[in-house]
Amino acid sequence: MKTFILVGLVFLVLVIGGNSLFVVKQTERAVMLQFGEIVQADIQPGIHVKIPWVNSVRKFDGRILTEDSPQQRFLTLEQKFLEVDSFAKWRIKDVRQFYVSTGGDIAIAGSRLAERINDGLRDQIGARNLQEVVAGERDQLMLALTVELNESTVSDLGLEVIDVRVKRIDLPDDVRQSVYDRMITERNREAQDHRSRGEELAIGIRADAERQAIIYGAEAYRDAEQIRGQGDAQATGIYADAYNKDPEFYAFTRSLNAYRKTFSSKADVLLLDPDSDFFRYLKGGDLPQ
Repeated sequence: MKTFILVGLVFLVLVIGGNSLFVVKQTERAVMLQFGEIVQADIQPGIHVKIPWVNSVRKFDGRILTEDSPQQRFLTLEQKFLEVDSFAKWRIKDVRQFYVSTGGDIAIAGSRLAERINDGLRDQIGARNLQEVVAGERDQLMLALTVELNESTVSDLGLEVIDVRVKRIDLPDDVRQSVYDRMITERNREAQDHRSRGEELAIGIRADAERQAIIYGAEAYRDAEQIRGQGDAQATGIYADAYNKDPEFYAFTRSLNAYRKTFSSKADVLLLDPDSDFFRYLKGGDLPQ
């Protein structure tokens, strides 16, 4: 009989001890409840004691979790629809508030966080145009959304949003082709504008080249005339000197030049008196000595 009592006492001690001790892991967050009311929040990792059948312990995943939001449509500042895929990294920050607001249900917490992410994306995308959302201010958008979410999720849900990322941004199928057509039209207009500017510059360059050619031709003609005039002046001076020194030889030279020019072509025909002065030096008697 004593043996049974002893065994029963040992079993009771083991049961009470087993229900009095609990372990919180490094990756867990925990709260202690007493008849459904929180009596101790944010229990630290380690071995702890509770009152059996009076206290209960709820443990939650304390690691960084991922909330993958379904694809949603949002309007830009230009009233253009975009299809956006996003996800958020979050963790439990305030265990008490998390339990009070969600009942300790991770799925409920993720659902409420997704709703707030969608509302935040709607506000952020609605304040920007298409170019800013897709490329220009994408990083700023995600950073601003993360800061905005943390202003409310910590106090309302007990959650800390680590980061919000936009995975993909697409145009809806029903507007994608029209946007592409508009982009092609815009690019063609820009190309035509560049071609027009190029043609305008080409016309200006050609006109300037023609003007320069005219100027250079005029300057060359002027210089040639000046040189020719100088040559004629020198020739005249030489002829004058020759005439002054020997007028008869000068007249003979002039006659030879006249003969050369006159008889340069076989088709030339002259009707002259044989006694004309033109044939003076062809008679042989009047050659200069």
